[in-house]
Amino acid sequence: MLNLFNKEEKLSDLKVPHHIGVIMDGNGRWAKKRLQPRVMGHKAGMDALQAVTIAASKLGVKVLTVYAFSTENWSRPEDEVRFIMKLPVEFFDKYVPELNRNNVRIQIMGETNRLPKDTLEAMERAIAQTSENTGLILNFALNYGGRAELTLAMQAIAEQVKTGQLEPCDITETIISQHLMTASLPMDYRDPDLIIRTSGEERLSNFLPWQAAYSEFYFTEVLWPDFKEAELEQAIRDYSSRHRRFGGI
Repeated sequence: MLNLFNKEEKLSDLKVPHHIGVIMDGNGRWAKKRLQPRVMGHKAGMDALQAVTIAASKLGVKVLTVYAFSTENWSRPEDEVRFIMKLPVEFFDKYVPELNRNNVRIQIMGETNRLPKDTLEAMERAIAQTSENTGLILNFALNYGGRAELTLAMQAIAEQVKTGQLEPCDITETIISQHLMTASLPMDYRDPDLIIRTSGEERLSNFLPWQAAYSEFYFTEVLWPDFKEAELEQAIRDYSSRHRRFGGI
């Protein structure tokens, strides 16, 4: 493994983010560069995810939220969407034993009711098979969109106001956070400390807009299938060098 840390910069001395969000971008371009179908990039991206998850777990990250499929991705070609929907089945069947060995627990957030039956069943099996693990939470954002998440939260809160369970003046940031899809995560780890986006793009793309209010961002030209342990360590080193003020001095 490439050692990116000198003696003055040991991993144990760095601030490792508790929660990392990852926008896994560049699978299609990775495949195109190799004159392969786009779907082969998604397959390679699945292998990269496994490697990054294990690396993050060993580094002490508590939550890894990965943007696996957005609510907008349904507009992609039907064959590509169908292939992507099969990837969780393959990923969980192939990697759950190793994730268990590394004490990784799987969670899912998103509008899962729209997912194909096989995909949903594979997810539910993986969640059940890793439910006793106490280490890193691998949180899949699958059929997830930040604006849809906020819309659903507002609808749920409005219903509580309508039925008299809440007064409008009772609605606080805490109440809103409790209605978001990240509410199932440990309270201290619901908002990502660091968001990584690969492939050179520099935007959120509807990923955790509320939760990312004070996240640090790390953008890299590396395409997602090529993003491995060394790249993750580089991102953490960059994060560790920053001073997070949260609006203060």
